[in-house]
Amino acid sequence: MKRSRGAATSAQTAAAAAATGTRLSAGGAFAVNACFTAGLLVLSQLPLLEQRLAVRASLVAAALFLLAWSGLLFGVLRRGQNVTLEIVLRRQHYLQACLQGMLALYWGYYWREVYHAAPLIAAQLLFAYGFDSLLSWTHRRKFALGFGSFPIVFSITLFFWFKDPFFYWQFVMVAIGLAAKEFLRWKRDGVNTHIFNPSSFPLAVVAAVLLIADASDMTWGFMVAQTEFYPPHIYLAIFLIALPGQFLFGVTPMTLAAVTTTFAFSAIYHAATGSYFFVDAHVPIAVFLGMNLLFTDPATAPRTLVGRLFFGVLYGLTAVLLYEWLLSANTPGFYDKLLQVPLLNLSVKWLDRLAKSPMLKALDPSVWGRALMPRSRHLAYMSVWGIAFAAMSASGHLGDEHPGQWTPFWAKACEAEKRDACLNLYFLQDGFCTDGSPWACNEAGIVLAEHYGNRVRAAAAFERACTLQFSAGCANAAALAKAGMLRHDTPTYVDYQFILRGSKGPLRDREPAELYARACELGWPGTCGSR
Repeated sequence: MKRSRGAATSAQTAAAAAATGTRLSAGGAFAVNACFTAGLLVLSQLPLLEQRLAVRASLVAAALFLLAWSGLLFGVLRRGQNVTLEIVLRRQHYLQACLQGMLALYWGYYWREVYHAAPLIAAQLLFAYGFDSLLSWTHRRKFALGFGSFPIVFSITLFFWFKDPFFYWQFVMVAIGLAAKEFLRWKRDGVNTHIFNPSSFPLAVVAAVLLIADASDMTWGFMVAQTEFYPPHIYLAIFLIALPGQFLFGVTPMTLAAVTTTFAFSAIYHAATGSYFFVDAHVPIAVFLGMNLLFTDPATAPRTLVGRLFFGVLYGLTAVLLYEWLLSANTPGFYDKLLQVPLLNLSVKWLDRLAKSPMLKALDPSVWGRALMPRSRHLAYMSVWGIAFAAMSASGHLGDEHPGQWTPFWAKACEAEKRDACLNLYFLQDGFCTDGSPWACNEAGIVLAEHYGNRVRAAAAFERACTLQFSAGCANAAALAKAGMLRHDTPTYVDYQFILRGSKGPLRDREPAELYARACELGWPGTCGSR
């Protein structure tokens, strides 16, 4: 008898899981949960949190919440009753945890805040295990202990951080993801399974709340998305890190379709306008990360190959549409890879039905490789994806050297009045000004004054440039007050330390000769003969 792909997947998952069940008394279950609570209390007393009282209070509150729930459950509701503890080690969970952990370690080497946050990541994991155990024992009297909480917490770490006064929202997101997995379920191919990706669902819900409340400043969302581009060859690193999951679970078609769709749109946009839609990448690094390690959960994706291709195309298109909509609404664009995933999860049954329709079934690429074993087909899809990734990287628009991350491109595009070029130029210069470049402050002021007529903010930019001892900034502050001509000037060695980094991390160990050589390579006027 021929089994469906969904049944085969379920069988493979079951075979991959090693499960043993142990009966626990109410007191034993309370003791197990008390370990997670105690861990939270220990972490809350770390010396590094002495000056971060709001974070410490969040950890203590989370521990007390788990303790109160556990006391109520095992001291009143289940007093004298037994519950079950199972050890279930699912490959998709521990593999995803390893892959995301590797990426976090690489990212953290170039943005050390990731390493500094390690105790807080551990706190979220302890809360996740405590919450999941209590939720399971409350609802089903059975808790499966494994690695399922790791992908949820690591996904949150890779995409969303709350600032210290609002750190408790990290625990709220974990709780939302686990509750959605427990209660929001349906039957697919005769199997009861969760509807939503438990990693992306809480990210989308909280992102929607922050947008509605206009409270994005509560998070480090922009900083997280920006710093993920800091490590060298980060696109290649993510590509390689994601390969084991693609081989084992066959999710390559989704990633392939999503990346190529977004890249193709960006290429067409650049050809039509002479500008870049996403400023410094054809596929922003955080979006690329989402396409490789966020929306690719095989349990909440289509089963059919055509369905998975459509799933990826829809993710790529919605990332573009959301980015445009968010910026048009004067809201941060970093939500563009988060909001759509739950809606896509709801579409998977429809996408599979569509894929099985007579017209599309005849075009199904999997028909050509039906004689191949599943892993052989996965390798074939990965080969196509590898070729596509190599071609996109070779174009110079998917990697460390994208022209849009440096101001000379945008300065020329602004002069030529390309779409949004002056706005993008201002944002780059304003960022470098904030970092400490007086030249960038002066240039940001000129853009504000000449292209947007914002004399108040222009004056503030000129004053900052003057404070940083950039003479042109002082002259322009005076000229602006008298409606005089504004003056450009050339960057100095101090400025090149900031503006030559582009969208990457701070430059390290750069001597003046090296900086001027780099500036010459990037087309900065008057630098090719300077040392």
